Amino acid sequence: MDLREIQNLIKFVAKSGATEVKLEMDDFKITIKTTDSHTPEITYVQQAPVPMQQMQHMQQMQHTAPQMQQSSPSEVPAPVAAEEFSKYITIKSPIIGTFYRKASPDKAVFVEVGTIIAKGDVLCVIEAMKLFNEIESEYSGKIIKILADDMSPVEYDQPLFLIDPS
Repeated sequence: MDLREIQNLIKFVAKSGATEVKLEMDDFKITIKTTDSHTPEITYVQQAPVPMQQMQHMQQMQHTAPQMQQSSPSEVPAPVAAEEFSKYITIKSPIIGTFYRKASPDKAVFVEVGTIIAKGDVLCVIEAMKLFNEIESEYSGKIIKILADDMSPVEYDQPLFLIDPS
């Protein structure tokens, strides 16, 4: 199963209203859990066999996910701020994975707030299932805000950047 098929499966599950779907095949296992519309979707993807260290990491993520959800409502901007950002383009994550602002620890970040970008410029890297995917801009403009923290997990369709196209 490739990344696009996984993305399509996640979209299908979200639209179907199912709360949990498990899919097991020879070389991997996928569990998709959804919650009500007021809280974010949590999706776990793991390949088999899973090393013990990765299992511990996934358990830690399960315990920290509710804490992250609790802090999110306090970070939601006021309606006035939403109108202020409405003129900007939001770049969203095309996949689930770990967000990185630079190609490797010893390299410079791809973009900073204020960076002028062109269509096709690399904005970040998202690691998914041991693959590093460069996320390129589909727009030209100026980076106004970076919405994800470096080395943090991101969900499908999660906002990553705000761009001023003017």
